[in-house]
Formats: sequence, structure tokens, C-alpha cells
Amino acid sequence: MANTAQAKKRARQGEKHRQHNAAQRSMMRTYMKKVSAAIAANDKEQANAAFKAATSILDKMASKGLIHKNKAARHKHRFNNKIKAL
Repeated sequence: MANTAQAKKRARQGEKHRQHNAAQRSMMRTYMKKVSAAIAANDKEQANAAFKAATSILDKMASKGLIHKNKAARHKHRFNNKIKAL
């Protein structure tokens, strides 16, 4: 357990950041599930709309360091290919 005031503050900050990151990650996954659901339903219009929203979120999370930029690019590429195949 933290003993110094500095260590206690860092522990508080770390917990706050952990909770914020968890919420952001959950939100990102929700957007990705919306794209997957639209693709599974063969709804190209809805898939395109969900993909556009998800792309923005993925780029934002990658720029903030929540996920790696290559992971964001990989998901965007795979979603795009699946939408094109519809």
C-alpha cells in the first residue's frame, strides 16, 4: 500500500484513469459490435453508417493510446472488406 502522499495521489490518479480507460474501451467495443451486427444482417446502408461512426472512434482511441494504431487500422480494413462483400 502507498505510504507517502505522492504515492497515494498516484494511486488515486491511476484508479481514475483505469476506470476512464475501461469506459472508453467498452464504448469502442460497442461501436464495433454495431458494425458487426449490421454486416451479419446484410444491411449495407446501416453497416456503412455504423462503420463511419466506428472509424472515428477507433482513430480517436488509437490517437489517445488506448489501442495501438495498427489494431485500429486492422479492424477498419476488415470491416471495410466485409462491407464491400455485401
